[in-house]
Amino acid sequence: MKEWKAYQEQHKDRFLTELLHLLRIPSISARSEHKDDMIRCAEAVKASLLEAGAAKVEIYPTSGHPIVYGELITDASKPTVLVYGHYDVQPADPLELWKSGPFEPVLKDGKIFARGACDDKGQFFMHIKALETMVQTGQLPTNIKFLIEGEEEVGSPNLADFVKTHKALLKADVILISDTAMISLEHPSIDIGVRGLSYIEVEVTGPNRDLHSGVYGGAVANPITILAKMIASLHDENNHITIPGFYTDVVEARPEERALMAEAPFDELAYKADLGVNELWGEKGFTTNERTGIRPTLELNGIWGGYTGEGAKTVLPSKAFAKISCRLVPNQDSHRITDLLIQHLMAIAPANVTVKASLHHGGEPYMTPIDSKEYRAAARAIETTFGKQPIPVRGGGSIPICALFEKELGLKIIFLGFGLDSDNLHSPNEKFDLANFYKGIETIPYFHLYLSDRC
Repeated sequence: MKEWKAYQEQHKDRFLTELLHLLRIPSISARSEHKDDMIRCAEAVKASLLEAGAAKVEIYPTSGHPIVYGELITDASKPTVLVYGHYDVQPADPLELWKSGPFEPVLKDGKIFARGACDDKGQFFMHIKALETMVQTGQLPTNIKFLIEGEEEVGSPNLADFVKTHKALLKADVILISDTAMISLEHPSIDIGVRGLSYIEVEVTGPNRDLHSGVYGGAVANPITILAKMIASLHDENNHITIPGFYTDVVEARPEERALMAEAPFDELAYKADLGVNELWGEKGFTTNERTGIRPTLELNGIWGGYTGEGAKTVLPSKAFAKISCRLVPNQDSHRITDLLIQHLMAIAPANVTVKASLHHGGEPYMTPIDSKEYRAAARAIETTFGKQPIPVRGGGSIPICALFEKELGLKIIFLGFGLDSDNLHSPNEKFDLANFYKGIETIPYFHLYLSDRC
């Protein structure tokens, strides 16, 4: 609608200024020293919702970080959209690789550089500004509810209890999430699924203390060496995961879906240049897009042990550690995969070390139907503002709460993401293109319009 576009153009600079204010708050959920920052950020989200026109906004405490709920209900006969997002962000380490302060937003080359710029502050903030646009122009086609949590980056440990005890509060017709990416502004896409997750930490212990590597080296097993060998054995020569039973429940993508994925534009040379690698890597028999969408993976997220400080210390360490995550595809169960992974690590550990493993967090894979009214509303909204139909794709990341939402609330989820895979999520120099930010604000109101059947 012309009124929406005119309002957004008039206020675009203010929209950006308000987002930058939110990005300056170091809302790192994983670190206890940022507890006060988490509360401050929740308060900022509440203020933004009220200023945008929400009639009711409350902050709900949890045993961890608070949840922000807001709503604007104008007509019980209208459909209700529940918008989910998260205001917590990943730790910014390693800080020395940032070209600017992670919580000192910088605008450069048409992009916002800051932790949380895309994941997920910039993306859920688009919905708040879309709400403001519809309210201020008197064109609100639906009822809207917001559920903005502060623990997504640590596995949403308290969200399940909140959802189970507030089903009436969260009653809606569809859940709308912008925490995913699209191929590009030139080739818009909609994620039709996200992968599940199993994330564990492993501890391998050898001798009962750190030892002199000259006196004991060659006689006592080095836990770092043992752990490295164990991890290396988790993939075979075709980069196939070797854990028995790992692939048993995998639902293979249909040939038609693989053919559709092949139509998505992909420049391998540009992809490698952007990442600074000479060759790509992955499971034999699948393309890069298939490896990051329709196939499960096992990745080493961190490994450490022994002496890592400045200079040299000739030590044979007592312990070695690793963090390992598996991304899962439809029909794989995160609890089963976690058990298989831990059991396998125990089974392959030699007798000269002991192994302990524990779960950090996990979640189930999720697929959304593309023949639903809600998906068609999203596709039509993108076609309206981009001038071309979106390509349905599967996302490589995980949003663990999706399966929970469907189970407890009985709702389908639409992923309407405007980030890019190259936005350095979870990495130094995270960014969000201003063009994508504004395009999201422009597109979201049309989803509400088409969902309401008023156009």
